[in-house]
Amino acid sequence: MPSRSDRIEGALWGLLIGDALGVPYEFTPPEAMPPLAQIEFDPPAGFPRAHRDTPPGTWSDDGAQALALLASLQERGRLDVDDLGRRFVAWLSSGYMAVDDDVFDCGVQTRAALESIRSGIPAPEAGASGEFDNGNGSLMRVLPLALWHTGTDADLVADAAAQSLPTHGHPRAWVCCALYCLWARHILREAPGDGWNAAVASLHEIYAPGSPEARELDIVLAFDSPSGSGYVVDTLHSARACLARGSYESVVKAAVAMGHDTDTTACVAGGLAGLRDGVDAIPSRWRQRLRGQSLVEPLLSRLLA
Repeated sequence: MPSRSDRIEGALWGLLIGDALGVPYEFTPPEAMPPLAQIEFDPPAGFPRAHRDTPPGTWSDDGAQALALLASLQERGRLDVDDLGRRFVAWLSSGYMAVDDDVFDCGVQTRAALESIRSGIPAPEAGASGEFDNGNGSLMRVLPLALWHTGTDADLVADAAAQSLPTHGHPRAWVCCALYCLWARHILREAPGDGWNAAVASLHEIYAPGSPEARELDIVLAFDSPSGSGYVVDTLHSARACLARGSYESVVKAAVAMGHDTDTTACVAGGLAGLRDGVDAIPSRWRQRLRGQSLVEPLLSRLLA
């Protein structure tokens, strides 16, 4: 069995590599995807790549925001939502935590929220909060919170919701982030099964019956048609479906093969696969070719320490 440190390291590299693997295939429908064996950092010849000017092995907004969250947690010693919002604005403005300082992908909802923060809106109030404002932009980045956090499950749930606020202010996004963080925590604790049921049970104990969060949890759990879209509930369930595919490589390739929001599905699934299986389960060809590793290494060292 991999050690706890191996699994934490696997989670961080796993989310970044999954993200980078999905970048060239973003927006592609599943029927246009190459065979699983050909899903690599370099798509097969003739494949119409997304982000054609982005070198293979480059993470996107998912990875950059995840690293920004981890850096904020480590430097502030707590979740500081205003500091987090400033770091996200620095990412959008000047490429903070992006490979080559290049911001080549940003969701519409996230961009609007960060422009609001730039204009003076407090970060906890910036994220849109309508029912149709439930993209996966806060879920894609939240895993480092679960890796760093040492508080109670209730504390982790509260922080998972709070880190969503700068870009995604609807309770459904908060619930998905909270469930994902508890799922990660139970995987790390080697809960029976895949950790999902233990996470759901924990969340049921934390949310008061009849509360908005409890009602949203019912909506999240009732979803049964994962398709790799950018809807936060779909992303969560798509990642769960992919995680059942076996090895790290099988998980992230299955996530990319779903099409559509390929980088985020593979990021969310890949982080958990790396956490479950450890860093040595990630193919060395991807670990060696991932770009921007100098940004990751000091954060990872502090996290492991």
